[in-house]
Amino acid sequence: MSHVEQLKEQIAELSPSELRALREWFDRLDADLRDRQIEADAKSGELASLVERAVRDHEAGRSTKL
Repeated sequence: MSHVEQLKEQIAELSPSELRALREWFDRLDADLRDRQIEADAKSGELASLVERAVRDHEAGRSTKL
């Protein structure tokens, strides 16, 4: 059995309060990982190229008002 399968079985056995605590922890972990990725993309210039492409698309009429 894989580690992930073991985790799934263990999670299924959690009480509602334990599951809520796990969900809150995982949400924080996921947000932190996304923040780190955004920071890395900004430092590497990846976001700049995305912004440039978005501006070009907008100027070419390929955007919609939100």
